[in-house]
Amino acid sequence: MRFGPSLVAVVAYCAACCAQAPPALKQVIGEVTSIDAAAKQIKLKGDDGAAFTIMLGDNTSFLRVAPGEKDLKKATKIAFSDVMVGDRALALEKDSAAPARAVIIMTKADLAQKHQHDQADWQTRGVTGTVSALNADNKEVTITTRGREPKTIAIDASAADFRRYASDSIKFADAKPSSFADLQPGDTVRALGDKNEDGTHLKAEELVSGAFETIAGTVDSVDPASGEVRITNLQTKKPVVVRTNQSSLLRRLDPQMAAVLARRLRPAAASEGGPAPGALASGGRPEGAPRGGEGAPQGPPGGAAGFRGAGGGDLQQILERMPPLSLSELKKGDAVIVSSSKNPGDSAITAFSFVAGVEPFLAAAPRSGGQVNLGSWNLDVGGGSDQ
Repeated sequence: MRFGPSLVAVVAYCAACCAQAPPALKQVIGEVTSIDAAAKQIKLKGDDGAAFTIMLGDNTSFLRVAPGEKDLKKATKIAFSDVMVGDRALALEKDSAAPARAVIIMTKADLAQKHQHDQADWQTRGVTGTVSALNADNKEVTITTRGREPKTIAIDASAADFRRYASDSIKFADAKPSSFADLQPGDTVRALGDKNEDGTHLKAEELVSGAFETIAGTVDSVDPASGEVRITNLQTKKPVVVRTNQSSLLRRLDPQMAAVLARRLRPAAASEGGPAPGALASGGRPEGAPRGGEGAPQGPPGGAAGFRGAGGGDLQQILERMPPLSLSELKKGDAVIVSSSKNPGDSAITAFSFVAGVEPFLAAAPRSGGQVNLGSWNLDVGGGSDQ
């Protein structure tokens, strides 16, 4: 997940602050975007993009706290001059017209250091997979990992902190408190904890879940102003409204990379005498294509999933290097691949990733009953942590 390393800690810290502050005080949380010492103001950008102006007074206190810390007693006093653009701030104020009582700061440098630490922790102590079984009696979650050699892992979630991704976001900052009861077979789960020696069992400290899907479609119409694209789902043949926002990864594959990914899906087709694109092996798998389960998400939680195909490339890294896509570039009939949360029925979806220029990939994809099989292309959340 690409957790914003700050928000979980800040929100938890908020609770600690509120326990010691008068109930009438309200909280404003965001990133410091500008500082006006003469006017005694700090401007913040909230996680929802809203802008806030924090008024300061002679009695406003400034505290610095380490990311993840919840005890106010461990905060250190700082001066207004120590606050920097890019810091994370929590302001306690009676109302927006009155000076803030206190401003609690998590510095940009401290947050970056914690982010690196958390990412390393998730890479070494984290697991990712698809829920294959649930045991409510002992809160055990069985997952199947996605990779060249998928394996089964039993997760003891009896003491885990549960969260679930929002329907329109794969940011951990937007994930909601959850419970074991919210889990369903087929969900993607990321868990952090201690593993046994052979990696088949994990005692979870944190568990984040979500239900995701990746679909291929062709563009019917585009409204760049609203960020909406109407497509026809190539599997269901039904129209789908795809919404994009500032968090959506919009990319266009260049022709060379699209061809590379197509060969990874169908390596045998690139060889002389190989089966034609779309040919199926026994069991419905394309001849030469990776077996089901490959394409394990890699990288930090909250980002798009990785793609471990022939050559070991990572799809998330590949996409981030591709040219940004402007919706105004899209034309009717263009092929796209979209990842999102699973939504009920024909309701609109919000794209986590929206990728154009995928015609070569889709041409190589097998078809069964006229439906496109995306194989190992998987763009749900990846592994790691940004919290």
